[in-house]
Amino acid sequence: MNNLCGRKVLAMECQPEEINHPAVVLLPTMKEITDQLVQCLRCGQIQQKSKCQLPVGTYFCPSCIQLGRVSSNQSFYHIPEPKTSSRNVVFGWSGKLTTGQEKVSSELVLSIQRQESRLVWAVTGAGKTEMLFQSIHYALKAGYRVGIVSPRVDVCLELFPRIQAAFPKEEIGLLHGKQESVYHYTYLLVCTTHQLLRFYQAFDVLIIDEVDAFPFVDDKMLHFGVAQALKRKHSCICLTATPTKDQQKQIKKKKLVVSLLPARYHRRMLPVPKKIWFNHWYEKSLKSDWPKKLIKKVRELLKKNDLIIFCPTIQLMPYIAELLKRLLPTYSLVTVHSKDLKRLEKVQQMREKNYRILITSTILERGVTFDGISVLVLGANHRVFSTSTLVQIAGRVDRQKKYTAGEVYFIHDGQSKAMKEAIQQIQRMNQLAIIKGLVDEV
Repeated sequence: MNNLCGRKVLAMECQPEEINHPAVVLLPTMKEITDQLVQCLRCGQIQQKSKCQLPVGTYFCPSCIQLGRVSSNQSFYHIPEPKTSSRNVVFGWSGKLTTGQEKVSSELVLSIQRQESRLVWAVTGAGKTEMLFQSIHYALKAGYRVGIVSPRVDVCLELFPRIQAAFPKEEIGLLHGKQESVYHYTYLLVCTTHQLLRFYQAFDVLIIDEVDAFPFVDDKMLHFGVAQALKRKHSCICLTATPTKDQQKQIKKKKLVVSLLPARYHRRMLPVPKKIWFNHWYEKSLKSDWPKKLIKKVRELLKKNDLIIFCPTIQLMPYIAELLKRLLPTYSLVTVHSKDLKRLEKVQQMREKNYRILITSTILERGVTFDGISVLVLGANHRVFSTSTLVQIAGRVDRQKKYTAGEVYFIHDGQSKAMKEAIQQIQRMNQLAIIKGLVDEV
């Protein structure tokens, strides 16, 4: 299969033999909208000519320049996707879905058959990946090309081995900005949402994980990429534990097809966050000064589980680390944030129990799973912690089948609207799970 099939890339991104392939189609890179405006056809963003004109008179796009500069005197190289044909696909997953998971799984297969789009609203830890397997298997057997995408590299790296284990004989691509290996064509691809800007009418089925997450949720460029990457007839499946208010409105108006799963696969209710008052938490944390009751709570939590502490700012993290190293010298700890070059390595070491305490920014709010943890959210009333962020953070606890009595605490000095909404949303899902008979503890 030619690697340019379904791609839309510049000449410098192609191999010489690909450029000269007889099936290659040249596509324009820019489109003039008016005398003053030009649109990039890779990312869809509209630019003022006066601000993006090069000395030679051509135009370039500053919005997607991190993918390589695209200018109006270039062309995109593309080969249309071949016609689909059924094929044999080995399915290697032998697990069993719960009643709730099975219902969602069947609905996803139906959506692919109907070539319709669907939102899967499933609580954190519901087992969304496992619910996808049946529909992915159906699509691959039909000869469809399937893309599984996420806004975050971390999520892609966690998804990839699980997808690989479910389809052991299938060649699966992994594509993200930190990767150095050369792209090649596969029927099944795991990639970040940014990578979709290099595809054109490629996917019959596109699965977008964490559809409400930054940077995808409010990024018009990435939404343009999704639209361009889909074939004219397609199924787009969006996954979330925290749908946006706009999505919830569409669901109420029945403008969005939805599958709702309010319970986790292990049939335990979601941990409801508890609150601890800490007056002037920011100023006192900068002085490495925590009240005795909070230190006592940290000690209690560490007797049962490891501990993740979410901080609202990166600047606070070293002060918290200094405090805990002084007061809890026998507990190994590490800090991690988005600018940390060893972030992935540290997360893996935490999973392997090389550390007992992980101090982190919101970078780990979603998409990662740890066994046997409790969570503290320092300054849960800080503006950086939105409703969805707090729900996702609380969802890090009690995700595994084995129960470890993990707990969630919101540390604050004045309850925010987001805190209230997060707790209420978790409680509503628990109530709905009870009504549907999807949990055992009542």
